[in-house]
Amino acid sequence: MDANIQSAAAKLVRKLKNDNYSLTVAESCTGGLLASTLTDIAGASAWFKKSWVTYANEAKVVELGVDPEELATKGAVSAQVAIMMAKGALERADADYAISVTGIAGPTNEGSKKQVGTVYVGIASKHGWANAIHTQIGGTRAENKAGFVYFALLTAMQCWDDAMVRKTEEEREAIRAEIEAQRLEERREAERERREQEAREQAPWQDEAWSEKQEGEEIGLEVEWSEGQEE
Repeated sequence: MDANIQSAAAKLVRKLKNDNYSLTVAESCTGGLLASTLTDIAGASAWFKKSWVTYANEAKVVELGVDPEELATKGAVSAQVAIMMAKGALERADADYAISVTGIAGPTNEGSKKQVGTVYVGIASKHGWANAIHTQIGGTRAENKAGFVYFALLTAMQCWDDAMVRKTEEEREAIRAEIEAQRLEERREAERERREQEAREQAPWQDEAWSEKQEGEEIGLEVEWSEGQEE
């Protein structure tokens, strides 16, 4: 196995293990080479769920739930099919991430309009995103298959890194929005208090209240009595 491929596989596995993520794989043109490369690493049972080799179009439909109409219109070697393969594997394996590979390894393109060496790699995540990236390489069938695996490993790491950047930015935006909402609520509360204070200061019922009896006062009429005089 090429040293670059082994290095990329080891790096990908470290990412999975560090975050305690699991992986599943769906392959077509690579015929299981990607799964083999990954499971060559000791301890793979801790993070590798399962894999599919869906070489025939019928297998892609039956095993992974690929839409037959998409297969007919876009062809097996397409971004749409790569994403559907990855999503199908992700759901069926109940994994955190899925990688799919579909391409033309050669030596001929078997009637396809796409060139030999074309490959699409699909990545799907349980976090709700999926993507497909393609490239064109040249070589023998064996060289193309190895190149597809290497590209799939690099693509997976790049997609995950990009997703982490998006996640970090979304978290920052959420924090900013929360802070702004708190400030807005504080301004509204201050405005409510200001208006209530103005209302208290202007209210006519703030005059001193009348009391029926003040301390030290007696209420009533003073009457003087005098003895009557004789007529």
